[in-house]
Amino acid sequence: MSEPYKDAVGICKTIMRNGYDAYVINARLQREIMEEGKEVELDIATDIDFKGLDKLFPEIAHPNEPKVLAALRENEVLYRFYPIEAEDGAYPEECVSRMTPRLLKRLEEHGDLPPTLACPYLPEAKDRYSGFKDLESGVVCLAGFADDTLKRDYLRGVRALRFAANYNLPIEENTWLAIVRGARRILDYVSVSDIMDEWRKVEAENMHKFVQLLFDCQLLHGLIPEVAALSRVVQRRNDDIEETVFEHTLSVMRHYPEESAYDWKGTLACMFHDVGKLYTGEFFEGSWHFYQHHRVGAQVTRKIMNRLRFASEDVDLVCNLVRNHKRFSFMLTDRGIRRFMALSEHKRIIEMERASVKAREGNYTEFNHNMKMMERTETPEEMLEPLLNGNEIMEFTGLHPGPSVGLIREALLQAQVAGDVASVPDAVEFVIRYKERENLS
Repeated sequence: MSEPYKDAVGICKTIMRNGYDAYVINARLQREIMEEGKEVELDIATDIDFKGLDKLFPEIAHPNEPKVLAALRENEVLYRFYPIEAEDGAYPEECVSRMTPRLLKRLEEHGDLPPTLACPYLPEAKDRYSGFKDLESGVVCLAGFADDTLKRDYLRGVRALRFAANYNLPIEENTWLAIVRGARRILDYVSVSDIMDEWRKVEAENMHKFVQLLFDCQLLHGLIPEVAALSRVVQRRNDDIEETVFEHTLSVMRHYPEESAYDWKGTLACMFHDVGKLYTGEFFEGSWHFYQHHRVGAQVTRKIMNRLRFASEDVDLVCNLVRNHKRFSFMLTDRGIRRFMALSEHKRIIEMERASVKAREGNYTEFNHNMKMMERTETPEEMLEPLLNGNEIMEFTGLHPGPSVGLIREALLQAQVAGDVASVPDAVEFVIRYKERENLS
């Protein structure tokens, strides 16, 4: 091993002992170049910044070359430092930098540039738009040869879907095919946390597009198979139109942000709201039934969200919405609406039901009834029912069943609203006096 190369290895070890990564780029090729004796230069990749290098090597200097992090001349050898931003989601063989501009130039001078290095992996600073052509072109397109660009960082596949959803742009055909071909490897090499970080950057109003794209390229099938499987569960909309539960889910996700803009968690709950139908579906008497799908769905949602590494408070919130999303679907009584109003997330549940009605193109009879009932909640509950029921009124007045009992009951309620009656003893006295005054029998 030559002395310059030994020194380069020593530099890398010094960096690594201080908690960073470092390695000599394409050691075999660099040794061959040094053996020619024309130049003594070595390229090193590291994830330490210039300030850190300066503390370890006081002679370090800022270079005047693009993409070079720092330069160090020692014992007549020039060491160039390149930033290494190896993506966790890269194909294993693409995690290590193999080329630098200097090495490429030498290969070109000798005519030794192999076809596999037409798009070499060069070390460079991290850029979220790296690997993509300018989005101003009106299309989401991976730069260079799409499959190779995706291979260097498979997270770009998910990012392409995010760009397409958020900016309402189509995905270029070869880029799309590369994502479809690489779907299995995206799931193999990209961590769930990184995928969800990209997902969280999708706007609520665009999430239905993102989920559709995940489904179309087969990523959803591996990431959340429970939701993807809803595409094979059929239900009827308004008793005459057949649709899949997945289609209905996407439609609810599309409509929900119309009234609750920017509510990302609420929109996520819409994605999970019918996931229980996969487990509760039963066909009998000529139709499908999904009894208690909301309760089962909440349990399945908890399992999925824990698998996707959501924070516990977010899991509890979304599961609560899934479990209670049917609470506003039926005509509620005074007591029912008050129990519903006691739910901490009742406003989100209302919007989930509104979105569901829009999605199935249903009528608003139950929904409007419940909204009207909510207006009555401003009146204290004791003002909505008399302090004495019909049987008690008959007991205290000696009346038999008939219209007179109804008249006294209504009069008692009016007296309570007016504040003239505030307790049961007052109510007893009121009904007796009312019977005598009106001479009821």
